[in-house]
Amino acid sequence: QVQLVESGGGLVQAGGSLRLSCAASGIIFEISAMGWYRQAPGKQRELVAHITNDGKTNYADLVKGRFTISRDSAKDTIYLQMDSLKPEDAAVYYCGAYVYGSSTWSWGQGTQVTVSS
Repeated sequence: QVQLVESGGGLVQAGGSLRLSCAASGIIFEISAMGWYRQAPGKQRELVAHITNDGKTNYADLVKGRFTISRDSAKDTIYLQMDSLKPEDAAVYYCGAYVYGSSTWSWGQGTQVTVSS
């Protein structure tokens, strides 16, 4: 099993920045990719950014140029640097890890990001 713990959410004014962290533990070697997803009230969970074990990244169009995903393999942690935040970025942000051994996604508990206008 893989356990994920997110941190770094909070309240920020529009135009501000936040950095989210996600620490993984458990069967780390079975993780092939990790990512950040978000879910706003009344909306479906959507991809924000994704990073593979070899460092390839991709981003949702809505966050390109503003958000940056990165990883620290030594700490089994990924980060999401969010700059130029907008009120529409407000959501619960979830960290996900794809476990290739079971072909399933593991999820963290989520962290709330609130952006005031």
